Amino acid sequence: MSDTTFRIGTRGSPLALYQANAVRDLLAAANPDAPAPEIVPIRTTGDAVTDRPLAELGGKGLFTKEIDRAQLDGEIDIAVHSAKDMETWLVDGIAIGAALEREDPRDALIGASSIAAIPEGGRVGTASLRRRAQLLAVRPDLETILFRGNVETRLRKLREGEADATLLAYAGLRRLGRDDAADAVLEVDEMLPAAGQGIIAMTHRTGDDRAADALRAISHAAAMLCLRAERAMLDALDGTCHTPIAGLARLEGAEMHLTGLAAWPDGRDLTRLSHTGPATDPESLGQAVGTELRMRMGSDFFAALGD
Repeated sequence: MSDTTFRIGTRGSPLALYQANAVRDLLAAANPDAPAPEIVPIRTTGDAVTDRPLAELGGKGLFTKEIDRAQLDGEIDIAVHSAKDMETWLVDGIAIGAALEREDPRDALIGASSIAAIPEGGRVGTASLRRRAQLLAVRPDLETILFRGNVETRLRKLREGEADATLLAYAGLRRLGRDDAADAVLEVDEMLPAAGQGIIAMTHRTGDDRAADALRAISHAAAMLCLRAERAMLDALDGTCHTPIAGLARLEGAEMHLTGLAAWPDGRDLTRLSHTGPATDPESLGQAVGTELRMRMGSDFFAALGD
């Protein structure tokens, strides 16, 4: 390996920095004779503007475009992302090179012991159309209000009474040592997570063999296979932040089980289905689930939501 230091780009939130440090430590352990990687925090538009929904602002790319640009310009070599926040289609010149072992992919409920226990007509703070749709499918009496910002910001808003409950990725709470904040961890049959939830993904410039080789050495094979299936499902669905879509792949021996979900934002016509296929071909499995979901939801669904 070259003696040049790897520069690792990341958002600057406490959770993002935790994730970048985890990647740095793994790279350093795998290459003890190389200089320690350097972490380069990058402020993104998505972090700077928190008073409007992502769909209004341009989508998930608001969390990645500044990092992508720094990577393409050679200012960083590796970027670290929460896989669930990555766009379905990466910009030309950037590829996913690795995924770390998946944390618990479930959602945590804060403020109530269960969805049923949220007060009638209660307010739930969330910026996620996926969470909103699944909540309203079983509790149409609930009101959802916009909650954006990092983990501590959302917990503070809840403490200050801006909402009765909120939902956060349990993986993020665990990584920050705040799993005690969860009043309940929702099983995936009641709240299917976002594609990629719980996975830390790393990208590199296409053609950068040095970074690709380093990432390959620390990648978790099972997490990468699951991520490939879930992202293939999004690709088949043309999935963006405008569409309430969820997906979770699980390895079961030599087979992979993938569950996908799509719904209208108000919880109408929620469709959930599962397929099983060989773990060696995650893209075909993801395409099959996404294609069937797309067929079942109908063209009106995607046209109305602007995909």
